[in-house]
Amino acid sequence: MSEQNWWYFINKHWGKILGGLLGLIFALLVINIGFWWSVFIFLCVAVGLVAGWRLEVSQTAGRYLSRMFAPKDEN
Repeated sequence: MSEQNWWYFINKHWGKILGGLLGLIFALLVINIGFWWSVFIFLCVAVGLVAGWRLEVSQTAGRYLSRMFAPKDEN
């Protein structure tokens, strides 16, 4: 396959590829650290993704955080 065909394939089937990779990562985590620790890790990642998405969408939250962590002027 040429490079253009690979990009077409990836763009057309990106959800299946991502799902397969997530399934592989989950299976490896279950084998190495156990089922419940793997579930806990995936829940923490999901909460982080949702929080990050909400901060991107909500401009007011982003402005609040930038003001909270902005360097203080020393006069």
